[in-house]
Amino acid sequence: MPTTDAAGSRAPGTAAPAERCPGCRSALVVHERFPTWCPSCEWNLLPPEPAAEHRTPRQQRRAERAERREEALRRDVRARSEQVFKLVSEGGSDLQDGTTAAAYALAGVVHLVSLTLLLLGLGLVAGLLLPGWPGRIVGVILLAVAFQLRPRLGRPARDGVLTRAAAPTLYELVDRICEAVGAPKVDSIAVDGEWNASFGVLGLRRHRQLTIGMPLWTVLSPQQRVALLAHEVGHCVNGDHRRGLWTGSALNTLVEWYRLTVPDRTRLQEGPVGLIVTIAYALANRVLWVLNRAVRRLVLLMNRLWLRSGQAAEYRADLLSVRLTSVADTRGMLTALLHRPTFETVLHRQRTVPRRRPAAGRPAAPDLWQSLAEAVRTVPPLETERRLRVAGRLDSAVDSSHPPTHLRLRMLTAVPAEQHRHPVVLDSGRSALVEAELAGRRERIAVDLL
Repeated sequence: MPTTDAAGSRAPGTAAPAERCPGCRSALVVHERFPTWCPSCEWNLLPPEPAAEHRTPRQQRRAERAERREEALRRDVRARSEQVFKLVSEGGSDLQDGTTAAAYALAGVVHLVSLTLLLLGLGLVAGLLLPGWPGRIVGVILLAVAFQLRPRLGRPARDGVLTRAAAPTLYELVDRICEAVGAPKVDSIAVDGEWNASFGVLGLRRHRQLTIGMPLWTVLSPQQRVALLAHEVGHCVNGDHRRGLWTGSALNTLVEWYRLTVPDRTRLQEGPVGLIVTIAYALANRVLWVLNRAVRRLVLLMNRLWLRSGQAAEYRADLLSVRLTSVADTRGMLTALLHRPTFETVLHRQRTVPRRRPAAGRPAAPDLWQSLAEAVRTVPPLETERRLRVAGRLDSAVDSSHPPTHLRLRMLTAVPAEQHRHPVVLDSGRSALVEAELAGRRERIAVDLL
């Protein structure tokens, strides 16, 4: 029997007793940085829910109804995601079904509303529909509304953009990847502080911009970085209709409609107002609430219509990254997406560390990136497995437009075993040059995050 001292602490050199799962009595592996859980019965897989604050019976019923609606929506999305996974894994390629046609039709309705408001406004201002100054005032209002509801084509980021002269090696790497997948070259590369990467075709000139999240980039190996770039560039050639001029702008316009119709309740909280103003605000907010709910349903409908085509496009982009790197590299890149909690923990800890004052007008270079790379590198396999199972339980994804990450990883198991070649290689020399080109943005982003 192990010995303990008078205070109850364990004597040096004695072994700690093995902890047992309260569910199945299996031996548990304890790690001080991560939750203790049981891989056999999944005891403590998910953290316990915080105690709910006191609610009235009416509030409790509302919360229960909202929870049932959310659960029904999750089940629907889960079923559709599984259907898309099965289709793509079986080699299905015909994604132009009825939902795609409906999405194009809904996009046409959105653009028609914007065009109708514009034409009505112009007709009233010109006096063609309602002569006199009242008609012109209404026309000006309609033109202002039409301007706010105009098709949103997106705007390329300007902050954090690297020019070809400033990052020739990085652009050369991306150009090689574009050539390998048959995609046009990117127009610009931006670097930000997100745990993600993205690609967009923006503006009237259809500017192709690749955005790299420095935190995610930091924890990837060179070939995993190639897999990440290949996935994003692959959206040019993987049949992703969500990024098209017609449908992409319609979805952005719907999001703008939603933002503009959110009821404003802050005005009544600023101070006492008259009875008439109070009634007017209440009526206006009620109308806005109805409009906002209707627009929200349209946004959900648009996302639902694009779910099949959009998720299939993401799977195809993953398979393109496998073609340029390997199954292991693409799997490592996707697995890194599960480590966002580690990034948030490192960021929180770094923010509590006292910083010295900048010298000579330059910011002090914090060791955020070294700490982040070390923290992710030392995540034990058991914690990675827990996060993977949590992602499967909750159908976690990068965002609502992506398939669940656990399904993306499962898709890679269907790739032939011989697919382990590396047509595009980022060797140590070029990798060092790319890191040197990113050094300025790396320091600036670290200071902004902290």
